[in-house]
Amino acid sequence: MLRAGSVVTCIACKNLLPSRMGVKFRVPLQKLHPLSRAIHHRYSANNNPQRPPHCSAARHYTSLSRLPMRPLKSRSGGHGYQQHRSFLVARLAARLLKLRYILLGSAVGGGYTAKKTYDEWKDMLPDMSQYTWIVPDFVWELSENIDLGKLASALPELEEIAKLLPDMEKIRENFTFLKSLLSSGLGSEVNGASGLRLLLETTGESTLRATDIPPTSAAMSDSSDKQFKKGLLSELILIQQQIQQHEEEMRRAAANNAPPPPREPSPSPAPNPSPSQSKCKSSDKEKVDQLQEELLRTQLKYQRMLERLEKENKELRKVVLQKDDKGIHQRKVKKSLIDMYSEVLDILSDYDSNYNTQDHLPRVVVVGDQSAGKTSVLEMIAQARIFPRGSGEMMTRSPVKVTLSEGPHHVAMFKDSTREFDLGKEEDLAALRHEIELRMRKSVKEGQTVSAETISLSVKGPGIQRMVLVDLPGVISTVTAGMAADTKETIFSISKAYMQNPNAIILCIQDGSVDAERSIVTDLVSQMDPQGKRTIFVLTKVDLAEKNLASPSRIQQIVEGKLFPMKALGYFAVVTGKGSSNESIDSIKDYEEDFFQSSRLLRDGMLKAHQVTTKNLSLAVSDCFWKMVRESVEQQADAFKASRFNLETEWKNNYPRLRELDRNELYEKAKNEILDEVISLSQVTTKHWESILQKKLWERVSTHVIENIYLPAAQSMNSGTFNTTVDIKLKQWTDKQLPHKALEVAWETLQEEFARFMAEYKGKDQDDIFDKLKEAVKDESIKRHKWNERAMDSLRVIQHNALEDRSITDKSQWDAAIQFMEETLQSRLKDTDSVIADMVGPDWKQRWLSWKNRTPEQHTRNETKNELERLLKLHEDHTAYLANDEVTTVRKNLEARGVEVDPILIKDTWHQLYRRHFLQKALLHCNLCRRGFYYYQRHFVDSELECNDVVLFWRIQRMLAITANTLRQQLTNTEVRRLEKNVKEVLEDFGEDTEKKVQLITGRRVQLAEDLKKVREIQEKLEAFIEALHKEK
Repeated sequence: MLRAGSVVTCIACKNLLPSRMGVKFRVPLQKLHPLSRAIHHRYSANNNPQRPPHCSAARHYTSLSRLPMRPLKSRSGGHGYQQHRSFLVARLAARLLKLRYILLGSAVGGGYTAKKTYDEWKDMLPDMSQYTWIVPDFVWELSENIDLGKLASALPELEEIAKLLPDMEKIRENFTFLKSLLSSGLGSEVNGASGLRLLLETTGESTLRATDIPPTSAAMSDSSDKQFKKGLLSELILIQQQIQQHEEEMRRAAANNAPPPPREPSPSPAPNPSPSQSKCKSSDKEKVDQLQEELLRTQLKYQRMLERLEKENKELRKVVLQKDDKGIHQRKVKKSLIDMYSEVLDILSDYDSNYNTQDHLPRVVVVGDQSAGKTSVLEMIAQARIFPRGSGEMMTRSPVKVTLSEGPHHVAMFKDSTREFDLGKEEDLAALRHEIELRMRKSVKEGQTVSAETISLSVKGPGIQRMVLVDLPGVISTVTAGMAADTKETIFSISKAYMQNPNAIILCIQDGSVDAERSIVTDLVSQMDPQGKRTIFVLTKVDLAEKNLASPSRIQQIVEGKLFPMKALGYFAVVTGKGSSNESIDSIKDYEEDFFQSSRLLRDGMLKAHQVTTKNLSLAVSDCFWKMVRESVEQQADAFKASRFNLETEWKNNYPRLRELDRNELYEKAKNEILDEVISLSQVTTKHWESILQKKLWERVSTHVIENIYLPAAQSMNSGTFNTTVDIKLKQWTDKQLPHKALEVAWETLQEEFARFMAEYKGKDQDDIFDKLKEAVKDESIKRHKWNERAMDSLRVIQHNALEDRSITDKSQWDAAIQFMEETLQSRLKDTDSVIADMVGPDWKQRWLSWKNRTPEQHTRNETKNELERLLKLHEDHTAYLANDEVTTVRKNLEARGVEVDPILIKDTWHQLYRRHFLQKALLHCNLCRRGFYYYQRHFVDSELECNDVVLFWRIQRMLAITANTLRQQLTNTEVRRLEKNVKEVLEDFGEDTEKKVQLITGRRVQLAEDLKKVREIQEKLEAFIEALHKEK
């Protein structure tokens, strides 16, 4: 609304309010709450009529408009002013009290809010109490028992510690100067100093590196090294001073021995040297020899110092690894780098390469002539006598892959076994050698001498260099007695297969005690690596070579690569013992060290210090191995990645709706299906079992019953003879044949039902690829299953009792027996008619309608049949056999008609005709006996009708029913379970036999899934290995 001033507004508001609300508020409007400002104008209009009207421009009023400010006016007058002042004091006190409540409420609310926020943040934090096991217990014990603050304050400052240490920079400068001096060369007299130079070059690359030890272990080993630093530095300073003195003396000697400048040749002879000059030269030469000996002694002293430190470091590393291995908290064991690499090689050894993806991963291949010392060198590197040995005979019959790695205990283990062999115990060493020999002989096929099957072995121990070596059978030049004819070629092919890998390091072992010209392996190695970029040559048995050779320089030519036509990265000379198989590794090391310290080969400079001992050899081979691994492993990973892509593409194109199941997974699937089918046998109904058993049993015994029991007994003229004959023959049959026949029928029925279930099983995952496996499992299970022999005795008693019973209780049983007898006789009659029809040939209808003719024999048979039928019509009660005169009569009658016939043919024809005649009469008699149950109950007294044959068939029928019931009980209660057990055993045996699974589960689909699984596994392990390798860098 519009307003012209505060008066108009107040008057309008006053009309809306009761008149009794007259309390005045004089607080400035801008200090009130907005709601108070909105209603303040209702009390300000009529209380001060003398107030001049506030004239302002008319404007729209909204709830957001601010009312004009009105200053407070002081009231004149005493009483009114005092009252107003008291009111102000009370109002101020109320305001202060209100402020107190506001502060108190704010404090309480703020505290509650802060506590709630703290609880929410606390709930969001994880429960760190579950991870206290990560910190070892000794850390908590240290924090409780040791005041770390005091200990830290008691330690000296770094500057003070640095002042106590010698000037390492100065020592380094002196060593650098000595290296430059030795590298420049001072003549042939100081060749022995080259060994010291090598030691100085490789000081920083010694075995003190701990690449495989965890950071905590490395820290402990560093702290231990500091304990020996002071003594080591003092010895190094002393060596430095001695070397400086030797330098000065060598310089003076070199200056004295310097040749004079060349002069023009003169025809006059040279003057003889004076005695003083010759004496001076001899004294200088003696000084040079003396200096050379001192340098050699210094070198040996330094070498011993390094060996001592290495030994101490080895013991310390062993203790650290043992503590880490036997920690209180069980942690997940992390595989070492070399173990990861060895796993990849093991998988590749079992992988049949396709798609041009070959195994080019590095490994150290140990090759050499037979008895050259290959195995001894490998044992020195592994620091244990782990291989079987013989005197001159071939012991390495298959490749042996040895994975060397560092560990707290010196142990060995096969890839496919969990047993650890303690290499510190002689009995375990003997057991390991025996096991290796057994595995080698087992891998060799019959008629062969060597095998290409690889035996995988891992050796761990303190101070062992990490690498993978493959010991191959020794190369031979002649096949001796007892060897296969192709042994030489097989060894060559195995060696070439390993050496043709472009990244394989070839460790060529040459026997130094024999003539170099007799070596075969050097030619083979030079063919595979003509440039020598990955070959390391090792000369063994140097002690024997030095003793036997007249010219030691020949050894120098070998180790310098000047004697053999092969090239190599490096040449080494080693001693692997005195030739005794009972020597320990420590004794061999001591002998090797003593030999080279006293050998003139090293003293005269023919061999350099870095070229001798298996210790230096193992260091060099390990460095070369890891260098090759780092250079080639990523390339191999890329190759397998490409192979994996090709295989996956083929699978998607050929089997898009099938899962990638390898041979083992398919076998497990088939195994479950087969077991389900076996279990379904227990679901067969009782009625089905008994009907099948009864039918099959009667098919098996019906011929015997008719031919050997019923027909002979029916030839008798009275019932007594018939029953006697039947009882005797039934007893004989029951004792000898019937139980055995019944068990055969039961076993065959079980087989047929088992085969039927396996053939008719149609699951949603039914796969034709399992057909061959199911058939093999069925055949093997049936072959192993044997019926319980005790069941035959009990079955014999049951059958005998059933056949002795003749009491037919009711008419239904009588009718069932007649029906059974009639069906049997009709079946036999039909068979007999068929036989007679084949004998006599087609009748006149078939001849006219089908254009068939009789053969001469069939014509003779037909004439004979007609003659015999006339005889039967004349004598219907004729016996089963023809008399001789009857045969003669028939033959003469036939001859009278121009038919020549043999008596045997007459008897054969009579047998079939009489059989048909008898069966026809028996069927007529069976129809007559349908009403004979009444006479049976009276035992056929005063009756011309005798139905003993019906009783016989009832006895047979009841025996069949009881036998079927007994066999069914045995099948369902015992035999089905035993068959299921046999099937499980067969499946377990097949599952452990890899070759059997390969034979039974075949096809491109299976092979493709196998390749995919292998390639993926190899690629994943290679990628994990590469990641760990990069972390180690």
